[in-house]
Amino acid sequence: MTSLAPKPAHRIARVALPALAVAIAATACERGSAAQPPTTTPPPVASGPAVSFPAADLSWTELPGSGGVRYANVRGDLAGHGPYEAFVKFPAGKDNPRHTHTSDLPTVVLSGTFYAIFDGKRIDYPAGSFYTLTADIPHLSGCAPGAECLLFQYQTDHFDLVPTAGQ
Repeated sequence: MTSLAPKPAHRIARVALPALAVAIAATACERGSAAQPPTTTPPPVASGPAVSFPAADLSWTELPGSGGVRYANVRGDLAGHGPYEAFVKFPAGKDNPRHTHTSDLPTVVLSGTFYAIFDGKRIDYPAGSFYTLTADIPHLSGCAPGAECLLFQYQTDHFDLVPTAGQ
C-alpha cells in the first residue's frame, strides 16, 4: 500500500536538485553552442595606392621666411591650399613669434622637445608627445635648444601662421 503522506522535504530536495542541475546544464550547453556570436565581415580596406615614405625618400623644403623650418609633405602640400600631412623640422632653439592658426593643428613630436606658451604658461612636449593647437588660440611656440625637433602635423585645411600682438 502506498502512503499518501507527504515525503520529508530533504528527500525531495535530494532527488529534485540533481535533476534540476542536469536540466540547467543541458540547457546551458545547448544555448552555448547555438548562441555563438554571428560572424562579421571586416570593414573594407580603403582602395587606392598605398602611401609609403621611408625617411630616406622624404623631400625636404624650407618654409619661406621661417628661419630654417623645413617640411616634407606626405599628402597634400603644407605650403599649398587644402588638407595636408607633413613632417616638419625645426632647428634647435628656433622660436616662433606670438601667433594663431585659423584651423586646429594636431601635432606629434617625434624627436627633440617642442614647446608652446599659452597665457604665460610654458608646456614642453618631448618626443612621443601629442597635442592639438586649437584654432585662433594665441600662443608662442618653438624648439627647445639642444636638439632639432621633428614633428608630424596635419590639418583639414591649409597651414598658416598668423602673427598676433602681445607676448
